Amino acid sequence: MAGVCERESNEMSEIDRDQYLIEREPYYRPVQNEVAMYRAAYEARMPVMLKGPTGCGKTRFVEYMAWTLGKPLITVACNEDMTASDLVGRFLLDINGTKWQDGPLTVAARIGAICYLDEVVEARQDTTVVIHPLTDHRRNLPLEKKGELVQAHPDFQIVISYNPGYQSLMKDLKQSTKQRFGALDFDYPTAEIEAEIVAHEGGVDKATAEKLVQIAHRSRNLKGHGLDEGMSTRLLVYAAQLISKGVDPQSAARMALVCPLTDDPDMRDTLDAAVNTYF
Repeated sequence: MAGVCERESNEMSEIDRDQYLIEREPYYRPVQNEVAMYRAAYEARMPVMLKGPTGCGKTRFVEYMAWTLGKPLITVACNEDMTASDLVGRFLLDINGTKWQDGPLTVAARIGAICYLDEVVEARQDTTVVIHPLTDHRRNLPLEKKGELVQAHPDFQIVISYNPGYQSLMKDLKQSTKQRFGALDFDYPTAEIEAEIVAHEGGVDKATAEKLVQIAHRSRNLKGHGLDEGMSTRLLVYAAQLISKGVDPQSAARMALVCPLTDDPDMRDTLDAAVNTYF
């Protein structure tokens, strides 16, 4: 067993970092000073927490920063069924016997990647605890099942994101986890900047993008008054992409903006009225 573990460890140390590099520059429109702040945090290897509503650009921002810094990026979409083994790794059986397979967090720590845990509050709290040794002065990851202590590569950084709008007593980060991170607050950009983003990403003219943004603002004013969340920038881009493909604006808005947001007939009528006002 010892020989097998040693061989597998050597194989994992030769992971091709290039496969995790972002090949093309992702489009990201800076809103404030988030690019400079993140760059400073990375230079300090500070763990970073991105807080903001769904679809406001958190994931795109991480991709853009990984490309800007020239660092590999490993993204994990967290969910309530995710276990610690899903993050750090596990032993697997194959025709040659027992083989250890690193999880994404372990791979990132070994090769010096940015590890991005998206919507981290969706994971169980006993799972997120495994990141603690990587987020303080130790910068290591104990693989207890394997009997190995992985010392993080000098380039390694951990980034997490979550939507504070969905916080609850059962789904929130522990203070012992929160206070291991520096935080950047994200929100939907101003109408002018959001229209610029929608026009660029959706392939529509500025006037159409501005109308979509105005519809989104109406929906966001309904948050807490029938809607859990307003229309995200991501949904606006989807609507714009449909329009750019020749779909009439009302149908595109209904498919991409209204139907995904709510099933309540009265609320759909309200949102349809907003769409009809602008289109």
